[in-house]
Amino acid sequence: MVAWPGAIQAVTLFVEDLGKAREFYRDVFELPVHFEDENSAVFLFGGTMVNLLAVTSAPGLVAPAPVASPDQGVRAQFTLGVADVDQVCRRLADRGVGLLNGPVDRPWGVRTASFRDPGGHIWEIAAPDAPGRADA
Repeated sequence: MVAWPGAIQAVTLFVEDLGKAREFYRDVFELPVHFEDENSAVFLFGGTMVNLLAVTSAPGLVAPAPVASPDQGVRAQFTLGVADVDQVCRRLADRGVGLLNGPVDRPWGVRTASFRDPGGHIWEIAAPDAPGRADA
């Protein structure tokens, strides 16, 4: 018997350009492709699969709900824990990734920064705030 709710096994993100999204995830997150076919590419984030699915295949998963376009606004954010947000921001910049915001110290005690992938999905990096940091 599996406990309810269990761990999130997979997140499927709809992308307009699968090749561009696959390259972004491989280069920016430094992850190998776990599985791929003509309509998808899967990456493992720890124990969670992130499935990049060509938007043309998305209706088969969500119909009769409509598939929204990426220009209709942000609906989700994925957060990755990191040890040093500033260091990761420098690595992202080296890979040509522009930040939406941050690094910034949040009132709830974490330092964060956010960026967008080619499909319009928002990713946040977050670390415990480091009091006494030289750049704080």
